Amino acid sequence: MSPIGREIVTNAEMRAIDARAAALDVPIATLMENAGESVGEQILARYPVQNVAVLCGPGNNGGDGFVVARMLKRNGWPVWVETLDDPLKLKGAAAEMAARWNGETRRLSAKKADADLYVDALFGAGLSRALDGEAAKLADLLALTPQRVVAIDVPSGLHGDLGKPLGEHCFRAALTVTFVRKRPAHVLLPGRAICGEVVVADIGVPRPALVETGAKLWENGPPLWDFPWPDLEAHKHARGHVLVISGPATRTGAARLAARGALRIGAGLVTILAPKDAVAEHAAQLNAIMLRNASSADEIAAAGKDATCAVIGPAGGVDEAMRAKVKALAKTEAKLVLDADALTAFAEAPKELYETLRPDDVITPHIGEFRRVFPDIKLEDRINAARKAAALCGASVLLKGPDTVIASADGRAIVNTSGVPFLATAGSGDVLAGMIAGLVGQGMASFEAAAAGAWLHGRAGEHLGTGLIAEDLPEALPGLLAALWRDQGLG
Repeated sequence: MSPIGREIVTNAEMRAIDARAAALDVPIATLMENAGESVGEQILARYPVQNVAVLCGPGNNGGDGFVVARMLKRNGWPVWVETLDDPLKLKGAAAEMAARWNGETRRLSAKKADADLYVDALFGAGLSRALDGEAAKLADLLALTPQRVVAIDVPSGLHGDLGKPLGEHCFRAALTVTFVRKRPAHVLLPGRAICGEVVVADIGVPRPALVETGAKLWENGPPLWDFPWPDLEAHKHARGHVLVISGPATRTGAARLAARGALRIGAGLVTILAPKDAVAEHAAQLNAIMLRNASSADEIAAAGKDATCAVIGPAGGVDEAMRAKVKALAKTEAKLVLDADALTAFAEAPKELYETLRPDDVITPHIGEFRRVFPDIKLEDRINAARKAAALCGASVLLKGPDTVIASADGRAIVNTSGVPFLATAGSGDVLAGMIAGLVGQGMASFEAAAAGAWLHGRAGEHLGTGLIAEDLPEALPGLLAALWRDQGLG
């Protein structure tokens, strides 16, 4: 499958793309004309004729805005331009676009906010300082009615790489039109919410200019991974055997949730390893999932010799015994998915965790767990934080959240945008760990399995919606997998 079109580019990469396009005889002025026309087309397709103020800043974003204003005027719309400074001070292609504008130009003022629709072409993704003056005042005023704002590139005041406002003031938009590829701000929160709907427009950048950036960041989706569909001769042993390590009596539900997730996503065999005092609890609620009494590190390691993947951590305890179990499993051929307590157990000895993990293992921390096992990595930039963590521990890292980031030790990273707030419920993460293990157990590469698991987990949440509980998530998978099967032309 091809990831083309799902790349996410940073500000620096976008500047390099523009420069390379110019070197390939596609000048910035041409790209700017195409960009402004694309924004205008989106406005014409979505909005009735109304009074429009195009807010033009001092750089290329402002140049795009002048093109939008010219196009709307050509189509009979009442439109004017508002600027922060004298348009004659613009340079390069932006100055050329401003010179072609023959309509009304005003000085930007929050006191006279009399337009029905605003096109924010002030600063775009490259802004590096907080908004101030009239721009800040207007951002505050329009923040209450984002449906009146169409942003070019990103809403002004939003950091293009971090997805966070640069200060207290930031425009909010119902629609953001960006070009070539999405930026991190379009997929990370709160940027994703601030941008509203994001449309990516093709403005004629030559394909070589995109390929040469060597992007290693993508938005999650099926084009990024090959799902491990069984062939016609498949049997249960060929589809992988997943172990789930259970906690003690009264703490067994998390293991069953993980096991159910692994089984529903396609693992041929799933076995829960449980201490003696927990066996009866499990036995009363299991059917297709197998059950085996094993509690010591040695017993668990012995079972691991027959497995392709093991999930350890959910409700398992945070003591020395947990660390011993993780280390024992790591000496087997089974690949590992470490979640919850299996991570927190190493909070006092994170280097032991790094030394234990292998390239085919996956860890799935939420923010709190991440801080415990990677205390020296700052979380201000979630993408780079996940990448640094993966490089440090030598395994794939799935940093959970409403903007989950999956990173590989080789620097690749994926941002997941599927999901709903209702997934913030007890046991949801246990199901996710099981789903990833079920995919790894079937032979899927760990990084891709983590991405596929996160995407399907989010889609299950979207399908179920309000009122979902963790037990519902595995039961939503058959329908989602059937749709994926059809979409890939397999059924």
